[in-house]
Amino acid sequence: MRTTDTCQTGQRCRLWALWRKLRSCPIHTLTLLGSWKTGSLISLMSDSRTATVNRDTLETKIAVSVNLDGTGQCQLNSGLPFLDHMLDQVGRHGLIDLNIEADGDLEVDAHHTVEDIGITLGQAVAQAVGDKKGIVRYGHAYVPLDEALSRVVIDFSGRPGLTWGVDFVRPRIGDFDVDLFVEFFQGFVNHAQVTLHVDNLRGNNAHHQIETVFKAFGRTLRMALTADPRMSGEIPSTKGAL
Repeated sequence: MRTTDTCQTGQRCRLWALWRKLRSCPIHTLTLLGSWKTGSLISLMSDSRTATVNRDTLETKIAVSVNLDGTGQCQLNSGLPFLDHMLDQVGRHGLIDLNIEADGDLEVDAHHTVEDIGITLGQAVAQAVGDKKGIVRYGHAYVPLDEALSRVVIDFSGRPGLTWGVDFVRPRIGDFDVDLFVEFFQGFVNHAQVTLHVDNLRGNNAHHQIETVFKAFGRTLRMALTADPRMSGEIPSTKGAL
């Protein structure tokens, strides 16, 4: 057999072995867009990681749909334009498709609506992630916006915990009470079952402060939820469960 034939046969065997290994991973399938002759292994594409959750209470009615492997397309109708603006940052920078519809008792206060959106989004992300096999698990991001700089770190640990370090320079952004942002993230953390650290490191504009937080949150989710081909269907924990 010629040397070139031996080389091509070896490539085929290695690619076939990798294909069989990755087929066992529940969140991946291989798409071969090249040819066996060139030994091209072109792309690793994820199966659908989507979820829809409805939460109906006497205070709010929330519907959230997510696609963790989306392109950042968002349809947002929370009744709170500034919150919609922030959620759009999560979708855009996390490459997560988001569809959020909320009907809350805004005539009373925005608290119930903001918190329940966080809760429902957390539930949807948890359902879409599934057993967490093959994901990176950890994510982090620093994001600047002019004078403001924020850092967000996440662990899909299965242990909910929020450490919040955002000291706003003013109590309201327009008519939005900045105290409600921690309620949103607490609701998300509790129901997505994640450990989340949020720190605004500097900033003298409240809008910039929270926008860097939401952008960093999106980037952090994107990193943590990315498929790690080296894990190949394994739980990213020595415990064997998360």
